[in-house]
Parts: sequence; C-alpha cells; structure tokens
Amino acid sequence: MRNKMAANNSIGAIELSSIGIGYRVQDEMLKAASVRLLIARTICSGKYFIIIGGPVSDVTSAVNAGVKASGEAVIDSLIIPNVHESVFEALGQSVVLAAGQAEALGIIETFSGVSVIAAADAAVKAARVTLFRIHVAMALGGKGFCLMTGTVADCRAGVQAGAAEVRRRGLLVSEIVIPRPSEQLFSEYI
Repeated sequence: MRNKMAANNSIGAIELSSIGIGYRVQDEMLKAASVRLLIARTICSGKYFIIIGGPVSDVTSAVNAGVKASGEAVIDSLIIPNVHESVFEALGQSVVLAAGQAEALGIIETFSGVSVIAAADAAVKAARVTLFRIHVAMALGGKGFCLMTGTVADCRAGVQAGAAEVRRRGLLVSEIVIPRPSEQLFSEYI
C-alpha cells in the first residue's frame, strides 16, 4: 500500500454517514479529476470512508465534487497538500519499531477517521516523532486514533500540534503522552 500512496503528493478524504451515498460520492470524485483511489471502504457505525491521492489541484477538484454530491451525508472532509510520507506507512500499518526505541508514547483519539489523518500529518510535521499507526474507525464505533513515539518533548509537541488540528474541527476525544511506556504497549510493532 505504501508505494501506491507515496507516489501522490496530496491526499483528500471524505467520511460519509451513508454507504450508498458513499459509493455515489466515490464515483463523482473519480470522474471529477485525475486522482488515484487509495482507500474506499465501509467503516464502523455504517459510514463510508474515501481517500484519494494526486496533484493538489486534482485532489481539490475531486474532494469539492464529492462534498457537493454528498449533500448532508458528509461528516468530515480534508485536503492535505504535501502530505508527510510517514502518514502512508502508518495507515498501511507497515511501521516496525526497534526494541527500546520508545521514550514516550503519544496518542491522539478523534471522533472521525478523516480528522485522525489530519492530526497525524500535523503531528509528524511539527515534531521529530515516529508515526507508527493510524487506525481509522474499524471496530471503534467510528472513532480514529494515531500512535507516535519519540522523546517526551517531541511526543508532547506532536500530540499538541495534531490535537490542535482536530480541536479546530470539534472532533477531539483525547490527547495523551505517556513517558517511559511499558514495552508491552508496543508488542505488535516490535
């Protein structure tokens, strides 16, 4: 998944409250501009989630067409020009951490899948953190979360930047930094 996504310098995403409308919106987005479909799937609570990639102008056109076609079904949307490449790896859950790498664990929890992507991108651009997981709304009741590691100061800076982005959207659930976390918290990533 990483190579497919990393080839794009911009991403756009739309989260919808209707699966049927989600398919219609996905079709409209793909017809509106030259974009690549990166993720399109149902997510918890009967919602539909779409991520596209490509040049900024094409992604902007496609997201605008999708939002217009969605009517009142749009929950959240975003366009990130020059998305940080580690977002793709974390979305693909392909990050492996070295044993003992984590001085701290940073967690941002959101009420939507789209907003957690915005949070993760803001966090990794603001601080020297390793973003190692972005979990989008599956088995979470529609929520999202991202996990990062680094020094305590860097995790605090990253979590603060990502949480500010989500808070601006009114979708923040929690922002947590755990200094000296138990290595067992990372068992599936080491």
